[in-house]
Amino acid sequence: MKHPDQHYEIRVEGEKGRAVTLHLSGHLVTENIDRPMAEIQSILDNYLPLQLTIDLSGIDTLDSAGAMALAKTENDANAESIPFKIINMTPRMKNTMDLLNREVSGEDYTAHDLDAGIPERMPSVFEDIYHDFTRVMIFVAELLDAMLYSILHPLSIRWTDSLLYIQRAGVDGLPILGLISFLIGLIIAFMSSLQLKQFGANIYVASFLAIAVVRELGPIMTAILVAGRSGSAFAAEIGTMKVNEEIDALVVMGFDPVRFIAVPKVLAAMVAVPLLTLYADLFGILGGLVVGVTGLDLTPYTYIQQTIKSIAAFDIISGIVKAVVFAILISGISCQRGFETGEGAEAVGISATSAVVSSIFLIADSKNQR
Repeated sequence: MKHPDQHYEIRVEGEKGRAVTLHLSGHLVTENIDRPMAEIQSILDNYLPLQLTIDLSGIDTLDSAGAMALAKTENDANAESIPFKIINMTPRMKNTMDLLNREVSGEDYTAHDLDAGIPERMPSVFEDIYHDFTRVMIFVAELLDAMLYSILHPLSIRWTDSLLYIQRAGVDGLPILGLISFLIGLIIAFMSSLQLKQFGANIYVASFLAIAVVRELGPIMTAILVAGRSGSAFAAEIGTMKVNEEIDALVVMGFDPVRFIAVPKVLAAMVAVPLLTLYADLFGILGGLVVGVTGLDLTPYTYIQQTIKSIAAFDIISGIVKAVVFAILISGISCQRGFETGEGAEAVGISATSAVVSSIFLIADSKNQR
């Protein structure tokens, strides 16, 4: 079967129902991967071999798409209980094959799949969502069990690590959080003053800003910042441990990985995020104070007094409660994504990104549910 326009050739050696060898030659690359894959599948269906061997001695170029195609062929053969082997593989080809994650390669991931429309992809999308939800719920149950055990046995908590994570998630984030909160307060006060000045209601800029920051903006800005800084760090740290098989070592030594690794991080977030929220509230109000003094002809005393009158104890408590909920969501989903990390350095980056995206999604969803 020669295909000069496609730069590959497949030669079949063997009889139907017996051992079959496929001699491949030419280029097995992304540009021409669909057609040889279809022919190999057709050969499998027609010959029904007792054993399948693929000879790569004639292959000049093999890229990642070609390696994926070979891996899928191997999986298809194994699914049919057909012994499979690849011979005459050069060291470069072997390196390309070794770079693949076989779990991913086993999927029908070809150029044809990339061209599939939204309706064709929807079943797999819903299946992925279902499996992801199942894994998250299982981890939530494990985390709740570990937290309950830690509450009943406080000496089992790694307090030194918890203090370290409080420093990383809390103290180290003070400069950037203070700057962002100050600028947000500055902008909101300035924009609201443009409208309120027309009615001589300059003093109400302080009330508007104080309520907005303390009730809503302070907790959510802090949560997003912690998700980007600490959430990604938690997921990357646990993911690296997973890749280096350190978590397996903990299991072998008799430690519960969730209790040993995740609990200190969750406790640290539950302490750090509410304190950071109060810190963000303060700097947001200071940003509004600058606008009130420089642009609205208000004295610092007047602005501060109006702010104090506008904020009730319930506003502060509700902001702290939101911060605690956000802390649990961020730390929990970040640890879960870390434990779900696959193989290789790339998987660590994927877990960190997924942790941030999922955390922000949960934060937004929890806000919408109120």
